[in-house]
Amino acid sequence: MKNNRLRLLLPFFVIFVWLGISSIGGQTFAKITNVESNDQSSFLPQSADSTKVANKQLSFYSSTTIPAIILFSTPDHSKITATQLSTIFPLTATIKKINGVLNTPGSVVGPIPSSDGQAAEFLVQVKANTEAPQVVKNIQTAVNSSNTKGLNHYVTGPGGILADLFGAFSGINGILLYVAVGVVFVILLLVYRSIVLPFIVLGAAMFALTGAIFFVYEMALHNVIKLNGQSQGILSILVIGAATDYSLLMIARYKESLHKMDSKWDAMRVTLKAVIEPIAASAATVSLALVCLLFSDLNSNKGLGPVGAIGIVFAFLSVMSLLPALLVLFGRKAFWPMQPRIEKKQNNKRTFWENIASFLENKPRLVWVSCFVLLAVLAIGLPQFKASGTSQSSQILGKSQAADGEKVLVQHYPGGSGSPVIIITPVGEIDHVVSILSSYPGLVSPVVTTVPGTTNPLVKNGEALISATLTSQADSQIANNTISSLRKTFEKQSPQTLVGGSTAIALDTQNTARNDLKKIIPIVLLVIFIILALLLRALTAPILLIATVILSFAATLGLSALVFNHVFHFPGSDPSVPLFGFIFLVALGVDYNIFLMTRVREESISRGTHEGIFKGLSVTGGVITSAGVVLAATFASLSVVPILFLVQLAFIVAAGVLIDTVIVRSLLVPGLAEEIGKKIWWPSRLWKSGKD
Repeated sequence: MKNNRLRLLLPFFVIFVWLGISSIGGQTFAKITNVESNDQSSFLPQSADSTKVANKQLSFYSSTTIPAIILFSTPDHSKITATQLSTIFPLTATIKKINGVLNTPGSVVGPIPSSDGQAAEFLVQVKANTEAPQVVKNIQTAVNSSNTKGLNHYVTGPGGILADLFGAFSGINGILLYVAVGVVFVILLLVYRSIVLPFIVLGAAMFALTGAIFFVYEMALHNVIKLNGQSQGILSILVIGAATDYSLLMIARYKESLHKMDSKWDAMRVTLKAVIEPIAASAATVSLALVCLLFSDLNSNKGLGPVGAIGIVFAFLSVMSLLPALLVLFGRKAFWPMQPRIEKKQNNKRTFWENIASFLENKPRLVWVSCFVLLAVLAIGLPQFKASGTSQSSQILGKSQAADGEKVLVQHYPGGSGSPVIIITPVGEIDHVVSILSSYPGLVSPVVTTVPGTTNPLVKNGEALISATLTSQADSQIANNTISSLRKTFEKQSPQTLVGGSTAIALDTQNTARNDLKKIIPIVLLVIFIILALLLRALTAPILLIATVILSFAATLGLSALVFNHVFHFPGSDPSVPLFGFIFLVALGVDYNIFLMTRVREESISRGTHEGIFKGLSVTGGVITSAGVVLAATFASLSVVPILFLVQLAFIVAAGVLIDTVIVRSLLVPGLAEEIGKKIWWPSRLWKSGKD
């Protein structure tokens, strides 16, 4: 009696604990944007030249700044009149009064007429901190309120682009979460044809998300990690997707047990025993793959590693504790109106996945060769995947005043106007460096920073600061090439001279991301191989699974390249896109193979490898495919945020997961496993004692 009482109280205790976690974590949803940092310079390692320049700049100025440009132009390409100029002159005083604009001489310069007389600009120095996007928004409000009839106006430059990016990310807390939850809810309704189960599954996922949000918020608040808008959006999607996937596996096994047992408690006990190992292995695979991002040199990538891992851990904890508590409380009623009953006689009617398994059993080589050829054909497009980086303004897919302003700016001013190249050089090298800059292709107007009121160079720690203007758009690939070439010139002619500024920051970010790709991928593959080897007690199977997932990833990038280049006409991709795509696809792709192969191994022990493969496929096919569709739809919801990086990542992961679940896990892996036979379990005991 006492044990029964404890058993009845346990689910309520678990739910009570999660309610406490949710009540604490839920309060941080609205506050998490306060601890975000979307400033690119803060993501770079200290060893980057642009980081060194930014640090040295602090000795010349009281604080680092982000330049914003207020641009006025005539809509009909006529010249700005003296009357129109007089209406924008008062903006200087207005902008200086805005809190967050640098309060020093020269912090607001303008209006500066263009050489063609058709435009005028103000250069505004905004303090580089977490409030910078709001400061730029306040500048935009002031400009919108000014009496400048007859002129088009824009707030652009790095500051304007940062504000628009921040504005796009602000939708993550609201619409992204609603879309993701709505999509998952509809799919769960279709999968289970139950009214109750979707609420149970999404309830467990949302409780996991509140716990994860709280831990992430505290870590970012205490500067343990760098959190940006991308990481926050990915966290929400990852937790909902992973928790739903794990829930589908548990519910399928629970339903299977309810068909055999009267007691819902016994059914859950059997279920937990069966699913704990594959779900734990899955969670470990994804979280450890994400933790590998700590090897990245970009702080933004380092931040996503623990952020994502925390999300996966909470998804695992919720599914292994809260979900079972809810399921045993509802029992068979959770599946209403399709409640599972005890099967008193064997149902000889074949299911869809039993038919697939039967077809595979008869023609395994035809199936796996066909799948391999299809994936190889898709992978042909891989070299066309452009991941050399894009301009910051092109990252904004929605309406952007800053992006529009950049296009107008280059029509009337040197493209890098307002976003100067910053050069730090030893004082003895000033004349030599100025001489190089004066005749350097792609640069104009080198200026040495002087002591106020004099023509003497301002010297700090034996170094001087020189600025120059790029002739091309500051966030373009041409500008990046100019900076890269200039650095090579200084390496030969003035080795102690450093080149920084907003363009250099973007260039260093791209280069660091490319290096991360080469370094992190082998580490992730090694970690996943070790987990699979321990789980399956074999070496052949892990090699097979990893090889098929890599092929799936190559096919996905090949397909993505075709779609991005010829359908959406994207300008390119950030180097971090293939890295994040690899992390999620390989880790999550291995997940589905874990769900399949652990069941195949379980069945092979009693039935033999041949029967085990097809029994494992027939009983897991439906749930794993459903999980893949849910995860693909969840990641696809990232595309509602009008940021190029997230839209591309959404497509890559969604397409890759569908390829993996429909082709790789359902057809390719079982076909290859049948071809290999019991050698797939080499060198385990099952290989020695088992039968084909």
